[in-house]
Amino acid sequence: MEKSVRTVYAPHESEKTIEKSRFFTYSAHVESEEEARTFLAEVRAKHTMCTHICYAFIADKTGNLQRFSDGGEPQGTAGVPMLEVLKAKKLYETAVAVIRYFGGIKLGAGGLVRAYSSCVAENLDGADIRVLEMCVEYSLTVDYAGIDGIQKYVSSHPCSLLSCDYGANVTFAIAVKKADEETFVSGLVDYMQGRVETRRGAEYYAPFKE
Repeated sequence: MEKSVRTVYAPHESEKTIEKSRFFTYSAHVESEEEARTFLAEVRAKHTMCTHICYAFIADKTGNLQRFSDGGEPQGTAGVPMLEVLKAKKLYETAVAVIRYFGGIKLGAGGLVRAYSSCVAENLDGADIRVLEMCVEYSLTVDYAGIDGIQKYVSSHPCSLLSCDYGANVTFAIAVKKADEETFVSGLVDYMQGRVETRRGAEYYAPFKE
C-alpha cells in the first residue's frame, strides 16, 4: 500500500525581525530537485540584494532526496536546522528558503540556529498543509433515474466528484482513496441495487485536507 504524504500544498510567505535582522521565509510544494531549484531561483530573483539565502528541501515522497545550504552563514547554523524542521513536521515534496538581511547585531551560532528554525516552523504553521493519498478514479454510469442515488451516495462518502457527463446515460467521474476503494464500490453497487456500471481508471496521488 502506498504511503500517505504530508506536503505544503500552496506557496506561502512570511516575515520576521530578530535583533534588527529581517528574515523572509518561503515554502512551496516541489516534486523533484529541478522544481526545487526553480523555486529557489524565483526566491533569489525577489531578493537580489540580500545578505544570505539559506534553504532546505525534501523533494520526493520517500525522504531520500534531501538538500540544504547554509547560504553563507556559519556551517550548520541554517540549512540543517531548516531541514530538521521539515523532518519534525513529517513534510515531503516541500522546499523552504529563508532570506536574511543583516541588521548589524550578530546572533551567534546558537542564535542563528534558533532564528532559522523558528522562521521555518512559523512559516509552515501558517501554510496550507495537505495529505497526498493514493486514489483511484472511477467512472460511474447510470440512467437518468439513477442520478439522485449516485449524488446522495457520493456526497455521503469520502470521495471527490471530478465531473459529470450527460449523454444517453449519465457518467460521473469520481476519485476515491485506494484504501477505501473496495468498500466504496461494493457499497455503491448495493445502494444502487446493481443499477450502476463502474469502470476503474487511473491511480494517482491527490491532496486532501488534514
